Amino acid sequence: MRSGPVIIGYDGSPASECALQEAGPVLAPDRALVVVVFEASLPFDLVAVPSILPAPIDIRTALDLEEKLSDAARRLAEHGAALARKAGFEAEGLAVADDVTTAATLVRLAEERDATVVVLGAHGHKPMAQALMGSTTQDVIRRAPCPVLVRGPGEKD
Repeated sequence: MRSGPVIIGYDGSPASECALQEAGPVLAPDRALVVVVFEASLPFDLVAVPSILPAPIDIRTALDLEEKLSDAARRLAEHGAALARKAGFEAEGLAVADDVTTAATLVRLAEERDATVVVLGAHGHKPMAQALMGSTTQDVIRRAPCPVLVRGPGEKD
């Protein structure tokens, strides 16, 4: 039996908010870790490939952008944790800078924290887009070490 928290993948979208809110009555008052994954290396990738930008950026600008991304991710994670607390969880937010996919990060955290379940909101991309881009939800379902609760897209998502 797993003893860790509920891992909630949160990106601020209506689908992730709905998943979080609807998981509350089913899983609360369990502990929850509301996870926002962001790509911290993105500003440095822009420095390395200046041809895609109208003007080159320097390393100081990249560092400033990285800090802003990190701050925004922390605020989003705390917002998600506040929503989770309203839904009945004992929740904390966690912003994770990672250079792998969001799915890989969520699966890694589920393994490391001995998660009881991973909660995700599905965005409902069209099948062709999923085939071309891949799907975070599908990857987590395939690789998670625990059950995955997915709130599918509704009419308002």
